[in-house]
Amino acid sequence: MPPKSKFTKKEIAAAAFEIASKDGIAAVTARAVGEKLGSSARPIFTVFKNMEEVTREVIASAKVLYNEYITEGLKEEIPFKGVGKQYIKFAIEQPKLFQLLFMSESSDHLTINSLPAFDDNYDDILSSIKNQYGLDNDSALSLYRHLWVYTHGIASLCATRTLEFKGEEISEMMTDVFIALLIKKKSEKNK
Repeated sequence: MPPKSKFTKKEIAAAAFEIASKDGIAAVTARAVGEKLGSSARPIFTVFKNMEEVTREVIASAKVLYNEYITEGLKEEIPFKGVGKQYIKFAIEQPKLFQLLFMSESSDHLTINSLPAFDDNYDDILSSIKNQYGLDNDSALSLYRHLWVYTHGIASLCATRTLEFKGEEISEMMTDVFIALLIKKKSEKNK
């Protein structure tokens, strides 16, 4: 019978999440988690088989936090813009978690058509575009893709501290690009 752990799975995952939030996922080692808990690394392996399991817990917790940001964005007067602003806010406030979720190298070689794989909130965001702007599914999807790429670019620059933007500056940039794309989609529809 394996030895009883002095820490719960939740406590170990919380310590790992705290390390990842501050220093990035590469800093989440058995030794670092043990130190965070005031212990050796050994108790971690009485609860988890390996560090990959711990990493999966950190990713799951990061997604929960990210989804809270997006849910707030969907509550705004202009939900689609709210989502974009919250996406960037997450990158600014949680840069290491943003990098973990959206800037990690992938061997999957996804395409822009794989956007639903990036975001559990995909359907809600797409619906907000269709409902608020009266666009058909294809136009809303095209608008979403373009603006996701644009917003992801701003968020990535913020998460890596490459550039710093003021909130009003971000809002204006997003509005300008959105209006241009919306006009284009509406004119295509009327042809």
